[in-house]
Amino acid sequence: MTSGVRRLSAVAGVFYPNDKLELNKLLELSFRDDKYGPGKIPPATSPKQKIYGLVSPHAGYIYSGSVAANGFYQISSSTFDDVVMIGPNHYGIGTGVATTREGSWETPLGQVEVNSDLALGISRESGLVDFDDFAHSRDHCLEVQIPFLQFIRKDPVKIVPIIVMMQDKKTASELGKSVAQCTINTDTLLIASSDFTHYEPNAEAHRKDNELIKTILSLDVSAFYSVLERLNVSACGYGAIASVMTAVKILGATKGVLLKYATSGDVKGDTRSVVGYSSIIFQ
Repeated sequence: MTSGVRRLSAVAGVFYPNDKLELNKLLELSFRDDKYGPGKIPPATSPKQKIYGLVSPHAGYIYSGSVAANGFYQISSSTFDDVVMIGPNHYGIGTGVATTREGSWETPLGQVEVNSDLALGISRESGLVDFDDFAHSRDHCLEVQIPFLQFIRKDPVKIVPIIVMMQDKKTASELGKSVAQCTINTDTLLIASSDFTHYEPNAEAHRKDNELIKTILSLDVSAFYSVLERLNVSACGYGAIASVMTAVKILGATKGVLLKYATSGDVKGDTRSVVGYSSIIFQ
């Protein structure tokens, strides 16, 4: 991505509406949902504790939008200038850990600029993060977070999108440490984009995801990977979650707070084969 070049939306019209008015309406409905969403429109009252980051789902908005709205409602009164977003590479294209050097990402709500200096800093600090636009070209996991940011923030924010194929514990730890090093003493929000259990019966998804979420709330990365392996939890962005857990702990977070967990079966009624979604903030 060269300077001034836009990454056009890859999933508008699929994961969320490609019309600005329709998209705003669906976002508003997600926030107003008092069963799976926060039940109110941002902004929230100012948080008593600093919010360092969040875990947010990335399915189609009709499935996970209300769950996602919980986290974005909580951060809507937080102060942040930049957002480092980390998510899983669903298509297996490009390099193992990839960001973009410059330019902007576009949704029907407008453009969000990449923070080139911060992206470069994380790349240099980690030695892991490559500049690879192709890795981001088709994926939805980071793109679907952006309209929520645009909805809650009238002032522009800048992003550093990082997409990962390498999700092992060592990579996640090194990436998290590098992100923390480059964002310490700044107003930067971290987002881990991940869904949880995929395509299992509803009760089984709840059981597995509940155990995994406990380790996230305690910021215990070792226990997190242990539960992942023991229960074979099919959370797609586990490395993204572990990276953000590592980073926020270094930055000063002491706990995660579960705002909402639900599955596609809870939301839409078909409980035979579901996907789990959670909204978690780190304080």
